Amino acid sequence: MDDLSRIEARLRRKEERYEVEQRMLEKRSEEYEALEEVFDKPTLITLYGLIRRGIIAEIFGAVKAGKESKLYWGKAKGGEELAIKIFLTISAEFRKGMMKYIDGDPRFRYVKKDSRALISLWASKEFRNLKEAYDAKVRVPKPIYVKENVLIMEFIGKDGRPAPLLKEVEVKNPRRIYGSILRNLRRLYRYAGLVHGDMSEYNVMMWKGWPILFDFSQAVSREHPNAVEFLRRDISNLNRYFEALGLEVEGVESILRWIAGVD
Repeated sequence: MDDLSRIEARLRRKEERYEVEQRMLEKRSEEYEALEEVFDKPTLITLYGLIRRGIIAEIFGAVKAGKESKLYWGKAKGGEELAIKIFLTISAEFRKGMMKYIDGDPRFRYVKKDSRALISLWASKEFRNLKEAYDAKVRVPKPIYVKENVLIMEFIGKDGRPAPLLKEVEVKNPRRIYGSILRNLRRLYRYAGLVHGDMSEYNVMMWKGWPILFDFSQAVSREHPNAVEFLRRDISNLNRYFEALGLEVEGVESILRWIAGVD
């Protein structure tokens, strides 16, 4: 190849790189425009602040959407995958429902009742619950950071594809999975001092053959006046699901005593 051909090839490669970079910038711009369409100004300020501080390097598309929150896939500076949970405006119905998990919890005695403060509290409550569970070696996503209504966690999955829910997989060894979840609930109660409060096949992910518990915003301290009631409901939900798979499960009250030592 002569010198002219080499120069032409080099220029062509530069042009191709430029086109790729432009497409990436356009995609990034489209993503931020999409964020602006969905979220209010305070949320955008929070997100941009997290990006400037280097806590978030990139934000990609939503991987899960609900009435009260959206989960986005992102990446940290080192390339680690992030789950970015953004709590949206709270409806009057949801606000009414969430208060039963806050009132009576000694960790959250002083709660402002306005919507923005409640959103921030709900996000920080989930972060704190996750941290206490993670520190107690319960199988949960690792909490990374929380700011206002934005919660950042370890992404359970790979390349932006979240791990499937327990509900979505064929459970080949129901007794092993059932036992693992119950042991995690026991550890959660005994060592983190928490009750999940909304345990079901929809709040368990399956990753590398084992269950991971998630969605801890409603989890309460075991000192909460309704903690035993919530724990009993969690056990009943699990028993219902695994019974439907043909597993002979333990009695709810027997499991309750094993987990919490309730007579």
